[in-house]
Amino acid sequence: MSAEELTAKYISSAEKVLKQMKRTEMLVVADEKTIKSIINHATAYLEDAKYYKTQKKFETSLTSIAYCEGLLDALKLLGAVKFEWPTNPNTKP
Repeated sequence: MSAEELTAKYISSAEKVLKQMKRTEMLVVADEKTIKSIINHATAYLEDAKYYKTQKKFETSLTSIAYCEGLLDALKLLGAVKFEWPTNPNTKP
């Protein structure tokens, strides 16, 4: 898979998660302001990835979307949000 194809795939996944994730009621170490700040950072990295993709700077775009995914995964691991990463139904386990 090319850098361009990977970029498109990861951007699509992150967009879906940011739209569909639900906050949990579980107690987390971070306060609401901190959680919102992290979500804002993840969204900014997503926008950066999309921008760099349009500029055909695919390596930079991949780096940005990887940061976005990392922040989303961290929030999930903290129990602050709930989501599942989209899976490709054509991919064999």
